[in-house]
Amino acid sequence: MKSQYNFLLLIFLIIASPIIADYEIVTKSGIVNGFKKKNVLYWDDIPYAQPPINELRWKAPRKINEPQNIILPKEDNFCVQRPSSLGGADGDGFFTGTEDCLYLDVIAPSKESGIPLPVMFWIHGGGNTSGLKDLYDYSKMAKRHDVIVVRINYRLGPFGWFTHPAIQDFQFGIDKSSNFGTLDIIAALQWVQENIELFGGDPDNVTIFGESAGGHNVFSLIVSEKSKGLFHKAISMSGYTTSITPINAYKPKKLSSTSSYSSSNIVNNILNDQENSSTNKQYSNQEIRDILLNLTSEEFFNYYSEREAYEELPLLTADGIVIPEIGLRKALHDPKYINKVPTIAGSNRDEVKLWLASAEYFVELDNSAAGTFLGIPKVVLKNEGAFEAFNYYRSSAWKVRGVDKPLDGLYKAGNKNLYSYRYDWDDHRRFFIADFRKLIGAAHATEIPLLAGNSKLVGGYPLSDLIYPSGVSKFYLSRNMMRFWTNFAKTGVPGDSTNSVVWQSIISKGNKDASYMILDNRKNLRIQSDTNTFKSLSNELFYDNRVNKLEKCVILLQMFTFVGDDLYDKNIKHYPDKCERSSAEQFLMDNASFIEY
Repeated sequence: MKSQYNFLLLIFLIIASPIIADYEIVTKSGIVNGFKKKNVLYWDDIPYAQPPINELRWKAPRKINEPQNIILPKEDNFCVQRPSSLGGADGDGFFTGTEDCLYLDVIAPSKESGIPLPVMFWIHGGGNTSGLKDLYDYSKMAKRHDVIVVRINYRLGPFGWFTHPAIQDFQFGIDKSSNFGTLDIIAALQWVQENIELFGGDPDNVTIFGESAGGHNVFSLIVSEKSKGLFHKAISMSGYTTSITPINAYKPKKLSSTSSYSSSNIVNNILNDQENSSTNKQYSNQEIRDILLNLTSEEFFNYYSEREAYEELPLLTADGIVIPEIGLRKALHDPKYINKVPTIAGSNRDEVKLWLASAEYFVELDNSAAGTFLGIPKVVLKNEGAFEAFNYYRSSAWKVRGVDKPLDGLYKAGNKNLYSYRYDWDDHRRFFIADFRKLIGAAHATEIPLLAGNSKLVGGYPLSDLIYPSGVSKFYLSRNMMRFWTNFAKTGVPGDSTNSVVWQSIISKGNKDASYMILDNRKNLRIQSDTNTFKSLSNELFYDNRVNKLEKCVILLQMFTFVGDDLYDKNIKHYPDKCERSSAEQFLMDNASFIEY
């Protein structure tokens, strides 16, 4: 009996070994074993650089010198961040993640194509302070449209972007940069160039695409000399153009949203907690460096854990090494810097409802019996008019800052292959616990589940069913968004919808226009145009009776300072009335409370 069993086992291994070998790939990182599921191939958790730990903390990512014999999947390999159930990693307390987080996944259709496939390189969002690759499942896109999808982790927050003389003054070359997270993304793109052919991908046809901070990082790669030649098309979804000078990241001269968490303030707090702090010891930069590099991830990150909603971290830095010294916003207008590739940029009609719908200033919870049964309280708007006004002006300003201006700059810098969109789909359910069409609408990041064809990205039932009810409307737009994105990856042109609506370039006969594709249900998917500017929005706001005088000043502050550089002084002159910036800032601090659903 035993010999018969061994014989059968041998036969099985002979039959199975070619199948197993088909999914085993020898990469520059080591041997990775893939697996097949529903006609899609997956290779997970491949290291694309050495772990940025110990002496490699706050240095450019290093190539892997000694490939692993067998690369084993690594659980919870996301980068250090605060726990969040909204586009981030779960966890208890103030800290989750690891510094050993430079991993990527490759997803490919299982059927043989005979030719190298286009590569779509996904950069997750999360404000560059949270997020992880594993949240985003693009397997349907890979299977239905014959593309290979790569998704990555990259260093976040103060581990990804940090400027202090105790770090940069002791380092050389690329290590003098402050933009370690950006360099991680570039290193992952270099890994793709060196390895993706092994997975059936075309290294000469790589499309970078990302949402929110991912869209911001797409813009960063477009202006970075370090990423030149590593990608061939770009899609920025709800991106923005914020960058900061090295001095303002280290020791700003005036108060700002990032000044409380400048590296000088953080380091002072760390030094005050050292054993010798009572002796008023003066630390040299070498001593500070030793202290910073010897803190554990948790010890260091603790100094960033208590920040308020209105306080931000200094992130992308115009260091003159990775990002031009003139900053991201201006570099997008300069032909000297841009990587000229076909580019799509777009935003969502109701970007900021994602935040407004959880702000105590606008909403309150009513624990009705039915809502309690489902574990979801009823959400009630306190002032619908003010809610809609805040959303309209701030979301419109996001389009001006994150779509119109960058595309205008790229056009002036010589790029003539440009496309624009606005995502309007809001066919959510009206339910007794909330009118989700009104409350959420086409909010920030709500397009991702349709693009991926996976509404579980928002947390699964019952929320996914309420926001993305099954039906023709969702199916139509999901199918066409995948079609547009993958057509663009293949050809540089998004093409037409299933019902022959052509997505036109914003360049017509050599001239730029204000057109953009409205991404919506079959009835409303169309080309539209508008000419909104900060000036026109400021004048429109002046006559809007849905908000009071102080609320108008708060909206203007947010329009001119959020999702981009601080342009308040340059643009407040467009408003016909008077506003005190300090009063608007105080309003934001006084109303920074959010509801945890």
